[in-house]
Amino acid sequence: MKSVKVEKAIGMVLGHDITRIIRGKTKERAFQKGHIINSADIPALLDLGKKHIYVWDLQEGCFHENEAAQAIASAAAGAGILLSEPKEGKIELSAGHSGLLSINVSLLEKLNSMDQIMFATIHTHQMVREGKIIAGTRIIPLVIEQESIARAVSLLKSDAPLIQVKKLKHKKVGIVTTGSEVYEGRIKDQFGPVIREKFSVLGCEVLDQIIVPDDAGIISESIEKLIRAGADFIATTGGMSVDPDDVTPEGIRGAGGEIVTYGAPVLPGAMFMLAYKNEIPIVGLPGCVMYHATTVFELLVPRLLAGEKLNRKDFAGLGHGGLCANCEVCRYPDCGFGK
Repeated sequence: MKSVKVEKAIGMVLGHDITRIIRGKTKERAFQKGHIINSADIPALLDLGKKHIYVWDLQEGCFHENEAAQAIASAAAGAGILLSEPKEGKIELSAGHSGLLSINVSLLEKLNSMDQIMFATIHTHQMVREGKIIAGTRIIPLVIEQESIARAVSLLKSDAPLIQVKKLKHKKVGIVTTGSEVYEGRIKDQFGPVIREKFSVLGCEVLDQIIVPDDAGIISESIEKLIRAGADFIATTGGMSVDPDDVTPEGIRGAGGEIVTYGAPVLPGAMFMLAYKNEIPIVGLPGCVMYHATTVFELLVPRLLAGEKLNRKDFAGLGHGGLCANCEVCRYPDCGFGK
């Protein structure tokens, strides 16, 4: 590109978008890249403070900002990602369907370490709805060497994808509700309806709920019975406490569950348990899930339903951002919880 006085630009091709900003009212594209400048445009350009403009004179081996953004966004996008048309050098990435947002954070950091390139996203591991804008990218200058973009694209392809939206799998959930007081009819089960609703929102069906006393053997038998009946996700409720009579972990082990963790650096939700019986997740849900709007359930269950197999390292990383602020009006996921 070359810079020329606007008065001498008549008949030339504008090499970049020009934005008009009216404070408190609008931000819009006043002139689009590729526009052929005519005499009537000169006063408007001067009003926008453009005494000089860049016209198209692209040297061989360079990319315009729009082409560069297109190349980066295309290489970064995985399943469930839609790209906008380039505008003022920027491309937005949005969710093509509802699901779990998954971002390769280490790859994102490597990309943003490259000179003259930026890629910004919302936080990973949150549920997003179809159409939500989740990222944006552009180069910093108006033009960039093709070699720089080639390196960026190569980096992105080396550990692809950088960003994707995973669909949640339809699971048949078996619920085991522990507690002798519920089993004996002393109190009414209040956990079941809450859990049914939460799984329903995530597209799952509850196959059955079995209410059992605080007996490890019966808990084990109930888990195995649900799995034989076709459950491919088990949730235990009513236990998960430091009380000596909480035998839920023992019951999960007795059913062949291999425990990944008992405890999570999340409040509310510190007493969360995750185990696997072969590939079937078994979660122990603490009592807070019943009465808090947003807990460890919202942070971890969608990831399990998206097919992620979590390990101890995944849990260790939850501590930074794992404290819910208990806002008067819950805004999750548009807040810092779990981020």
